[in-house]
Amino acid sequence: MSGRLDTPFDTIENAHEFVALLTEAVGEAKRDIEDDVQREVPLSSSRRLEALRLAVYTLQKLELHMRRSRRALNDLRSLRRLLFEERTELITVR
Repeated sequence: MSGRLDTPFDTIENAHEFVALLTEAVGEAKRDIEDDVQREVPLSSSRRLEALRLAVYTLQKLELHMRRSRRALNDLRSLRRLLFEERTELITVR
């Protein structure tokens, strides 16, 4: 042990899992705020409603970025496996 604390980013798999959980949390927050928007609509076009709509928009953007990050991490896992297999084949052939 190096004395270093484990973090969600010690491995690509851990980072992928962390991002997946974060994506779920962002989605839940977005749904909660969308519900707030629906409850607010009949009241009026208040500043609160506009703030809620802006929050939904921002969470939608964040959710998109999180999905892209998950795909990028998945690609990195695949590439690492491919590279690792190639190294193993080279060692075996020698």
